[in-house]
Amino acid sequence: MKRGYSQEAFADHCGVHRTFMGTIERGESNLSFSNLVKVSKALGLTLSQLLSGLEKRADVLAKRPQVASRPESRRPKQP
Repeated sequence: MKRGYSQEAFADHCGVHRTFMGTIERGESNLSFSNLVKVSKALGLTLSQLLSGLEKRADVLAKRPQVASRPESRRPKQP
C-alpha cells in the first residue's frame, strides 16, 4: 500500500518522532501496542487489517536460515 508519505510526514501523521520511525524501519526498535494503533489509524486500517497474514509471514521467516542481526561494522567495539 503506497500513500506517498515521506518518513518524516508519516511519523508526524502517526504522532511519533521521525527518528523513532527510522529506527523501526531499520529494525532497531519495535512498535508498542499503542504505536501499532497509531499506525493503523494513520493508514485508515483496523489492527486486524494491518496485521493480517502476520502468522503466515512469521512462519516463512522462521524457516529461513539465521543471519547476524547487525553487520560487523555496526557492532560496538569490545574493550
